[in-house]
Amino acid sequence: MKTPTAARLLRRFAAVALLALSAVTATAMPASLRNGAAAKAVGPVALPVAVADANVLAAKKGDRVVRVEGTSMLPYFGDGAVLVVRKGAVENLREGMVVLYRNRFNELVAHRIEGRSGDGWTVRGANNAAADSTVVTSENLLGTVYATFYSDAAPVAGAVKADVALAASAR
Repeated sequence: MKTPTAARLLRRFAAVALLALSAVTATAMPASLRNGAAAKAVGPVALPVAVADANVLAAKKGDRVVRVEGTSMLPYFGDGAVLVVRKGAVENLREGMVVLYRNRFNELVAHRIEGRSGDGWTVRGANNAAADSTVVTSENLLGTVYATFYSDAAPVAGAVKADVALAASAR
């Protein structure tokens, strides 16, 4: 009977380790990859699912959930996106933040802060050529957007309970 050499023991150990590793990896992989198929990107979920998920997150801190209509904030978010908004003081705002505010037409709007303007902040949609005519102040600020859920934007009657925020042309 031959005694195994160190090299032979090392090869056996490596083979067993490789088998164990491949078994663990295969069970942890999605079925589509285990079967040799290419992975597909995850698409948007149904609007009621996005709203429900956003509400779960918002409920943790008492935040607000709004559904987006419009395309002025593409590629960041557009029609059917669901935003989670946290109340905050106008003193804490900074250039680049996305805010939810009520414009002079009494509409909810979600746009990005461009900079200071007198007693408030100038905001503009990412696809808009001009800034909004309403300046964001402590009186009309509703909060800052901190989470976005993307949906298929297809409304389901009675299933979606969320305010609508515009991401639209400047007015």
